[in-house]
Amino acid sequence: MVVNLQDMTTEDKLMSMELLWDDLCKNRIDFTSPDWHGAILTEREKAVACGEDEFVDWDEAKKEILNSIL
Repeated sequence: MVVNLQDMTTEDKLMSMELLWDDLCKNRIDFTSPDWHGAILTEREKAVACGEDEFVDWDEAKKEILNSIL
């Protein structure tokens, strides 16, 4: 099945990404993240530790993202 992304709404695209992510999480395969992922995570952890950034609840973050693009 081929899906034309141009015909999908933004909401449909986001829902599709969530479905893909959920499936990837349930069906783990051997995958090694690139080194730069670790470097970015370390930078973000430092930003949180020194108060430059903060964590946001994932459900709230999704709502904010959807509200900002719809």
